Amino acid sequence: MFSANIYTQRRSVLKKKLKNGLVFLLGNGESPMNYTNNAYHFRQDSTFLYYFGLDQADLAAIIDLDEGKEIIFGNDFTIDDIVWMGPQPTIKNMAAKCGIKQTGALNEIKSVCTKAIKQGRKIHFVPQYRDENKFKMLQYLGISPMHINDYASFELIREVAQQRYIKSKEEIVEIEQAISTAYEMHVSAMRFTKAGMYEREIAGFIQGLAMSLGSGISFVPILSKHGETLHNYYYGNKLKDGDIVVNDSGAESLLHYASDITRTYPVSGKFTPLQKEIYEIVLISQLVAIDAIKPKVSFKTAHLKAATVITEGLKALGLMKGNTNDSVDAGAHALFFPHGLGHLLGLDVHDLESFGENNIGYDEKTKRSTQFGLNYLRFARPLVPGIVLTVEPGLYFIPQLIDKWKGEKKFSEFINYDKVEQYRDFGGIRIEDDVVVTSTGSRILGKPIPKAVEDVEAAASDKI
Repeated sequence: MFSANIYTQRRSVLKKKLKNGLVFLLGNGESPMNYTNNAYHFRQDSTFLYYFGLDQADLAAIIDLDEGKEIIFGNDFTIDDIVWMGPQPTIKNMAAKCGIKQTGALNEIKSVCTKAIKQGRKIHFVPQYRDENKFKMLQYLGISPMHINDYASFELIREVAQQRYIKSKEEIVEIEQAISTAYEMHVSAMRFTKAGMYEREIAGFIQGLAMSLGSGISFVPILSKHGETLHNYYYGNKLKDGDIVVNDSGAESLLHYASDITRTYPVSGKFTPLQKEIYEIVLISQLVAIDAIKPKVSFKTAHLKAATVITEGLKALGLMKGNTNDSVDAGAHALFFPHGLGHLLGLDVHDLESFGENNIGYDEKTKRSTQFGLNYLRFARPLVPGIVLTVEPGLYFIPQLIDKWKGEKKFSEFINYDKVEQYRDFGGIRIEDDVVVTSTGSRILGKPIPKAVEDVEAAASDKI
């Protein structure tokens, strides 16, 4: 945990913004994997962690904005619990660690909420993403699990997001620690990979590294020779010389701040000339996008700069044609770059997205595009210092999408489909770093992970 003062200050800011009612924040419980006593790895709710820092299951908190009370709810371990799980701090001792004196048992929550409802007081809560928590909210608030998120407090969403958007120095340190682990994961993967291996051998290897160096992975790794499938969680392919591997993976620090890094590397240790050409287009687009990131510039602008570089690069190879600006405006590049440039990063690997992408990445002035590819941009708003984002352009050759667009003769004025056919079995390439917006521009966080062609080839050739 951070010091109690940090959590106290965070709650103080929230209380000044919201003014009245109750803030009800529900922590996560254990989630059964295939039967009750066989649970998934526990992960605390990120908003609960942000304001209280307590990393134990089955806790909740209420901030009474009218009466100035802050209460942590939970049940102390019984002797039966201790037999199986060992001794644990009392709820009162845990509450003290985040600067809270008042505690209560879980069965007291309903009466507190019921009293507030009868008094006509507003109960603020954020959207729930776990089904078991939706049913708990039914018990506490009497709202159907099917409709609970319809009653989430937009005021609370807005104020929590406003605080969590901007990362403090302490938070940046945590993210960089998570990136240090990601460095080991990615460089080790490059060195560990050999022809004849299955993808699962590498995926398992890096997940073990993440667990040994911190709190484990920040999301299920995407590790595949078929990088054209953007979220490819299948690890059953056997690797051979000539293949390239997309490794999109990251770790959590001990306080659960995330890293999210992607590197693409050759199994043999050497890119083919064709692979190198495509790789360098992606790398240049990423560097240009990062250079565009600065206060007051929208992230959408950075995305479109990356798209422009990609279009120019593909024109040089004969895959695209026509006027570059017209092509980007029309969205023709999305055949090859069909996703957004990146997303917010923090306690969530897709930070704050459980609040709803349109609530977080867009606002009254910044509206989501309906154009294919651009509509997948998760965050488009103007940037401010302290925001941390991923920057992850890519180039992909998706046979099914190629066939669809070619059959429709879509953007034939911008796409040379005959030339594209020569690349249909290429796969995909993505390069991703984590970037913080500074007062004058941006900074790539963490220890540099090889991404220049010569550096990737050197790492991938230095086999373990």
